[in-house]
Amino acid sequence: MTTAVSFSFQHRPFVPYAHDYTHGESEPWHQHDCAQLLHILSGVVRVETAQGCWVVPPGRGVWLPAGTQHAISITGNVAARTLFIDPLARADLPASCQIVQITPLLRELIVASFTLNEEYLPGSRDERVYELVLDEIRGMQTLPFCLPDPQSEVLKKLCLQICASIGQPWSSAKAAGIVSMSEKTLNRHFQQQTSLSYSEWVRRAKLIEGLIRLAQGHSVLRVALDLGYGSHSAFTAMFRRVMGISPSDYYRDSEKE
Repeated sequence: MTTAVSFSFQHRPFVPYAHDYTHGESEPWHQHDCAQLLHILSGVVRVETAQGCWVVPPGRGVWLPAGTQHAISITGNVAARTLFIDPLARADLPASCQIVQITPLLRELIVASFTLNEEYLPGSRDERVYELVLDEIRGMQTLPFCLPDPQSEVLKKLCLQICASIGQPWSSAKAAGIVSMSEKTLNRHFQQQTSLSYSEWVRRAKLIEGLIRLAQGHSVLRVALDLGYGSHSAFTAMFRRVMGISPSDYYRDSEKE
């Protein structure tokens, strides 16, 4: 199912929209003729595109260029704040899907955008806020919450198998044997098709699944064991290496935002 949604940008460069979701909700495949910045205040949103899976943890956002086909699924109770943006508002808006850091300034600007007038005078405060939001969007930092899909059917099937039993010890030797390749060839194909090595792809898959399970309220220890880590500390070390913070502190801080 595909749904096209249109917005009028006759007077302003973007339209803010607030929506809350309950756990288990989803939206089928659809697209917008405008760009979209989806900012998540709580819960986790999984966004599927033709390029791969994008997981948005609390306090972060996902950028979707105009015309991007996507579907979403909800984990936990999600409070979402969206900016639907005229793709002609700026010439240098991001050109590809990406998970982004929402700075404290941008977060407050998104809140303020709901109070702005649709029509405003040149040089007015409303115009300056609209323009500052666009400035902040151009400088958003990209985060490693995308799990890109390989192009070949052989590797796609392997990736589905890995995700279906993510807690198994998925060594490169095991994976190479399944697809009848050498480990060197397997890594080369993963690098060419996903921009990640095989081991990096598996770590990314575990991180993304961990984010979803933590949002469901599972303990860090349970998530660590379910993902195949030998201990709480091993999973925490991986999480801290990628995220710069422990999993328990990450969600505690996100709840404060």
